[in-house]
Amino acid sequence: MITLFSMPFKKLHSDIQEKLESLDIQTPTPFQSRSIPIIKSGVNTYCIAPKDSGKTSTMVWTTLQKLKCEADGNAPRAVILVENKERAMELYDTFLAYTKYNSLRVYVGHEQLHIDIQKSEIFMGLDVLISTPKTMNKLFLLNGVSTAQLKIISIDDAEFLSQHSSYTALMSIAQSIQKCQYVIYSEKMHPVLKRFESYFMERSKIVSF
Repeated sequence: MITLFSMPFKKLHSDIQEKLESLDIQTPTPFQSRSIPIIKSGVNTYCIAPKDSGKTSTMVWTTLQKLKCEADGNAPRAVILVENKERAMELYDTFLAYTKYNSLRVYVGHEQLHIDIQKSEIFMGLDVLISTPKTMNKLFLLNGVSTAQLKIISIDDAEFLSQHSSYTALMSIAQSIQKCQYVIYSEKMHPVLKRFESYFMERSKIVSF
């Protein structure tokens, strides 16, 4: 049986479409219909929508799309910043469901894992790095991760950036990166998120529901 995908699913990579077909997902949510084409265009994007609107799926699909569902090089090409280890592991499991039959390599870093272990494991090569801002910043300061191939940074449920330590770590990370697409996901446009427009979210677009 041929699955008739709705737009914008028709323009997603065939590996993603195969997984969507196996899950019997044919029609995007209203949020996904608006956000996926904008994120795919490469602009910095604020994705503001309530819970269960499809933000996590959008992040996974657009990340895979950006990396063409295949491994390349040794340094991360996509970084996803999350609040804590628990959320990092949830996202890791979600990514594994989509990368099971392709070559993409996904790695999780967090505060509970010794930084030297993370450095050595990252050195082995990866494509998607899921981490907390504090751990990511520590890796940067110790030259434990290269940004030479970085294409996109996504921030999951970004409300946690109201915490001073996470906010400071993200600002430090952004200063270490020359050119990259940023996508911020949140239920509301908090003032702290709006502030990023003056730093790394310049010329950004807002998808709001």
